[in-house]
Amino acid sequence: MLKEQILEKITSQLAEAIKASPFQDIETNLKAILQASFEKLDLVSREEFDIQQKVLLQTRMKLDELEKIIKTLEQNK
Repeated sequence: MLKEQILEKITSQLAEAIKASPFQDIETNLKAILQASFEKLDLVSREEFDIQQKVLLQTRMKLDELEKIIKTLEQNK
């Protein structure tokens, strides 16, 4: 979501700058170039990051529980 917002803001500013220009397809080309550049950066949205952080926290909690169970079982041997 964030990279789309950044991309849209940049392209809208560029579009305003070149409206009077005879090079109308520059906007399309620049948008494609910028989109490809952002994809190479391998960015994630804040929403995706928050979801992954929540999954990681849940996984960590489950791992802690399993470690406690293993310790208990080892002590009972």
